[in-house]
Amino acid sequence: MKQIFRYFLQGLLLTAPAGLTIFIVYVIFERIDEPIRNYFYELFHLRIPGIGLVIVFLVITLLGLAGQTFILRPIRHMLEKFLKRVPVIKLIYTSLNDFLSALVGEKKRFTRPVLVRVNLISNLEKMGFVTTSDLSDLKIKDKVVVYFPHSYNFSGEMFIVPSEHITPLDIPPAEAMKFIVTAGITRV
Repeated sequence: MKQIFRYFLQGLLLTAPAGLTIFIVYVIFERIDEPIRNYFYELFHLRIPGIGLVIVFLVITLLGLAGQTFILRPIRHMLEKFLKRVPVIKLIYTSLNDFLSALVGEKKRFTRPVLVRVNLISNLEKMGFVTTSDLSDLKIKDKVVVYFPHSYNFSGEMFIVPSEHITPLDIPPAEAMKFIVTAGITRV
């Protein structure tokens, strides 16, 4: 009986990651696609699986294109100015905007993976990303800002550490992030 249970657990380990990934993608697909697909059916009497995702992709892409035109750029700036003035919304909007810009925007910040000595006695080290090298605004010299993402979580911690405790890593930033987020299980 123990052998059967062990085989069951091994089978679960083999199928769970793929099964959960497929399930999550399916749920997201259905939540986005179904309402748009039904509306499309009411208008044109055509059932096209995936049309909702295609339409969402096109609308977001067109908004991105329109936001770069000289006509909508002032409207975008006015909206941003307004959002930055409302007390609670300002905090949420600027935090999300800065974080998303750091990940995928023109001002990417997670491009310098490093190894940081966090305990000099035991030589304990953590992997992270240098996000800011110049702290003169804070009147701090010879230190840098390092962001340490948490493993198996979408959060992290920021530390200001002495520059001499930093060891740059010669690996792609995406590989470093994957390695950290999976707690070192994924190979670099």
